[in-house]
Amino acid sequence: MALKQHLDYKVRYNQQVENSAAYVLPFIEKTMPLGKGKTVLEVGTGEGGVLVPFMEKGSICVGVDLASERIDIANEMLEKDVKEGKVEFLCQNIYDEAFTSRFKNYFDVIILKDVIEHVYEQEKFIPYLKTLLKPGGQIFFGFPPWYMPFGGHQQVCHTKWASRIPYYHILPRPLHKAILRMSGEDEAVIKDQMEIKDTQITIERFERIIKQSGLKVLNKQHYLINPIYQFKFGLTPRKQWAPLTWIPFLRNFVTTCVYYTVG
Repeated sequence: MALKQHLDYKVRYNQQVENSAAYVLPFIEKTMPLGKGKTVLEVGTGEGGVLVPFMEKGSICVGVDLASERIDIANEMLEKDVKEGKVEFLCQNIYDEAFTSRFKNYFDVIILKDVIEHVYEQEKFIPYLKTLLKPGGQIFFGFPPWYMPFGGHQQVCHTKWASRIPYYHILPRPLHKAILRMSGEDEAVIKDQMEIKDTQITIERFERIIKQSGLKVLNKQHYLINPIYQFKFGLTPRKQWAPLTWIPFLRNFVTTCVYYTVG
């Protein structure tokens, strides 16, 4: 069954705020001090909760998302702060000329939290983000590697067993689709699952794109237990055993989340 945060935007928002304050912001601050006057962009901002701790530190924040309904929620949840000019939410494609011309070389930090695994043409997208950064700016990526137990985002499925079985998302596409149909998932859910299959990203491929983009890894952390699971499931976050992070491919299967800052 879909988790409560998939059905209740207020739950999602609160989890975003808590996870950002406890893990995302502290991780970024290891390589980029944040505070008054710093400019922060979140791509795929959703309900906007990730930006709240940054805004509270005095950063000037912008959230952008292609989903208008989620931007409406962000504006509702942070109405006072929007009116005070502390944060702005835009329903816009960051490739749009209007966005590029307004924000070229503007941001100190760009955040992509659980977003890059949904983006097509990542080899084009990641280098493009550099055009929005100030000199010395940094980009944060947090994402689940494709081969981790729920890397196909099957937890969003509506039927109980389809949402709880790990690893079947890595099966060949026809078999993956057949399992979803047999479980009773509707075509909209199946379409979403296939799109995630199209945009899958592994740790190795991500690091290769970073290098090819002329970016350098400034900091990274692999997690056995994703920090967001503390707020979703009450599980204690666990960093991945260091020797396992050095083993290509295998590490993807047992690493539920990775954090990177690049610049």
